[in-house]
Amino acid sequence: MSESTAAARPRVVVAVLAGAGITVSLMQTLVVPILPELPRILHTSAANASWAITATLLAGAVATPVAGRLGDLYGKRRILLACTFLLTAGSLVCAIGASLWPVVIGRTLQGLGLPVIGLGISVMRDVLPPERLGTSIALMSSSLGVGGALGLPIASVIAEHTGWQALFWVSAGAGAIMTGLVAFLVPESPLRAGGRFDYLGALGLTAGLLPLLLAISKGGDWGWNAPLTLALFAFSAVSFAVWAWWELRVAAPVVDLRATARRQVLVTNLASILIGFTMYGMSLVTPQILQLPPSTGYGLGLSMTEAGLWMAPGGLGMMAVSPFAARVSRRHGPRTSLLAGALIISAGYLLALPLMAWAWGVVVFSLVISIGVGFAFAAMPALIMAAVPVSETAAANGLNSLARSLGTSTCSAVVGVVLAHMTTRVGPLSVPSEEGLRTVLIMAACTGAAAALTVLAVPRRSRPVPEAAVPAAAPVPAEG
Repeated sequence: MSESTAAARPRVVVAVLAGAGITVSLMQTLVVPILPELPRILHTSAANASWAITATLLAGAVATPVAGRLGDLYGKRRILLACTFLLTAGSLVCAIGASLWPVVIGRTLQGLGLPVIGLGISVMRDVLPPERLGTSIALMSSSLGVGGALGLPIASVIAEHTGWQALFWVSAGAGAIMTGLVAFLVPESPLRAGGRFDYLGALGLTAGLLPLLLAISKGGDWGWNAPLTLALFAFSAVSFAVWAWWELRVAAPVVDLRATARRQVLVTNLASILIGFTMYGMSLVTPQILQLPPSTGYGLGLSMTEAGLWMAPGGLGMMAVSPFAARVSRRHGPRTSLLAGALIISAGYLLALPLMAWAWGVVVFSLVISIGVGFAFAAMPALIMAAVPVSETAAANGLNSLARSLGTSTCSAVVGVVLAHMTTRVGPLSVPSEEGLRTVLIMAACTGAAAALTVLAVPRRSRPVPEAAVPAAAPVPAEG
C-alpha cells in the first residue's frame, strides 16, 4: 500500500490499526475466565499457574519501549508485523500445549505483541493527514481499554461453551487476520531515526524492569519482606542507576532520558502510572461485586459470562467517547482532556459506593469510569508526541505504554494485598469483604484525584522541541 493510498483511505488504516490494538489488548483478559481451573488444566500448583499471567506482563513491559526504538530505527510497520506475528505464534503454542511450560512460553510470546498500540499510534502520526490525526490517535489509544473490557465476556462465552484451548485458537486466528491486514493495508512510515540500536541499553532496561515487575507481581505470594522480594527490588534499583548512566552517554540511546525528563513528558508519564492504576482497579473490583454470592449481603451472584456482559458497556463507552475527547483536546488542549479524564474517573469511583448494590448501578459507575479513561487515553499520546522529536515517536509512546503497565501492575499488587487482608467467610470459603471492596473503590478514587493534581503540573503550552535535539532522520519510501 502506497503513501498516497493511505492518504486516500485513512479510515481503512485507522480501522486496521485500532483492530490490531483491540486484538492485542484482548490477551490481557484472555485467561481470566479459566484462572480458577488453570492449576487443574496444567497439572500444577496455583502459584505456578499464575505465571501464565506474569509471563505476559513481564514480556510486554520489556518489549514495549524496545520495540518502539526498533520501530523508529528500522520501520514502525515492520516491527508492528513482527509483534502481531509473535502474538499469533504464542497463541498457537498455548493452543497445542497441555502443560505449564508450553503455556508460559506461549503467553510470553503473546506479551511480545503488546507494543502494537504504541507502534500503531506512531504510524498514524507519520502517514495520516493532520485533520484525521487527533481522532485516530484517541481511538487507537482507547483500544487498550476497549479490548480489555470486551475480552472478558468474549473469553467467558468461548471458555464456557467450548474449551480452554478454543480461547487460544480464536486468538491465533485473530492474530493471523490482523497480521495480513497490516501487511496489505497499512503503509510503512517514511521516517527513520539516525544511529544504531543500543543493545547494552536494551539489556540494562531489561535488567531493571524484570526484577521490579517480578517483585511487584509476586511479592504478595512470596511476602513483601521476603529476602527474594527485597533482593529483586535492590537489584532493580542498581540496574536502573547503571542503565541511566549509560543512556546519558551513548549517542543513540534506547530511551532518550533527556527528552523523557522534559517536564511535559515526565509529568504525563507520572500521570499515566496513576491512570493505569485506576483503570485496572475497575477490572479487579467489578467482577467480584457481580459474581460474589448474594449470601454475602453485597454480592450479586452472576455467572462469569453474565458479569462480562454487564461490564461490556464500559468498553463500548470508552470507544464511543474517544472522538469527542479528541475534539476537546483539539479545542482546549490535551492537558484539559487528561485533567477531565482523571476527575471523571475519581467521580466514577465515588459514585460506585452507593451504586454497587445493583447490577445496573455497576453498569453506570463502570461506564463513567470508562469514559474518564477514554478521555485520559486520548490525551496522553498527544501530550507525549508534542514534546518529543518526530524521529523518537515510537520509543516515546512505548515508554508511555510502559508507564501505564507499571500502574496496572502496582494496582494488581496493592488491591491483592487489601482484599487478601479484608475478608469474610462464606461457608468454607474466604472472600473479599464489603469493607475491603469499598476500601479499594475509595483508594482508586483518591488515585484519580492524585492523577488530576499531577496533570496540573503539565505546562499549559508545550514548547517546541529544539532542532538540536532532533536526530537526523532519513526519509525513505513507504514499503508494501
